[in-house]
Amino acid sequence: MGNGQTILCIGSVLWDIIGRAGGPMRLGNDVPGRITRLPGGVAMNIATGLARFGLTPVLLTAIGADADGEVLMAECRRLGLDTGHVTRDHGLPTDQYMAIESGEGLVAAIADAHSLEAAGDRILAPLENGTLGSADAPYCGLIALDGNLTEALLAEIATRPSFAAADLRVAPASPGKATRLRPLIGHPGASFYVNLEEAGLILGSVFTSASRAAEALVEAGLAQALVTDGARAAAEGTRGGIVTATPPRVVLARVTGAGDTFMAAHIAAQARGLTGEAALQTALDAAATYVSGEDPA
Repeated sequence: MGNGQTILCIGSVLWDIIGRAGGPMRLGNDVPGRITRLPGGVAMNIATGLARFGLTPVLLTAIGADADGEVLMAECRRLGLDTGHVTRDHGLPTDQYMAIESGEGLVAAIADAHSLEAAGDRILAPLENGTLGSADAPYCGLIALDGNLTEALLAEIATRPSFAAADLRVAPASPGKATRLRPLIGHPGASFYVNLEEAGLILGSVFTSASRAAEALVEAGLAQALVTDGARAAAEGTRGGIVTATPPRVVLARVTGAGDTFMAAHIAAQARGLTGEAALQTALDAAATYVSGEDPA
């Protein structure tokens, strides 16, 4: 378990609507399966993982002041997440994410995070007004940040004085949003958690291995880069060098949230004092447990 350390989780907290089929699917297929609705979003998934691993997540996000939002807030509290700084907006609905998964992985997904984008930097008010920090006394702890914020806001965060001292852990949310992270490469405490495709999109290149992608991200200016590549070796890059580890083989039962689980497990491992290959392998093991259908502990 972790040490109870507080970590701010900034980004999407919404309802996941996931349809899962046991076999392969092609465009236009109509197949039997299961449809579930559960709390999700990158920031939510990371926060839930962090709480499971013994840390104390604090949510900075926007949740609608509607019926869906009330239920979602209650679920967040039930899961041990601090909702005291969540922005509630009567004019915006609670966001949603819809995904179709087959036995081979993700088929397609749509993320409706328009309310989070519309709320903009209002969700960051506690880091500016002295509640959690300010420009004169910046927050100096761990922050998990997801790429569902607008490109303009992510670029602002890269240079905001209130974020200057943070240990900033960043996830792109999806390959389609990976390029939004480019301005954050210049942040002195930034760590990226990406897959091989996302690393290539961020740097405008093509990589054939996680280790080379992690090395290139650190060369570009990151303090730390974590790169996964499906069932192939993953890599952690820092200014001290590159380490790799291979995920265990498991039977795939779910996909959505696997990367977020990996990120939460790696942050928690480092909070416990693990480093390098040990922290990386711990995170890969947790992600493998998650995609097999179990909850890592």
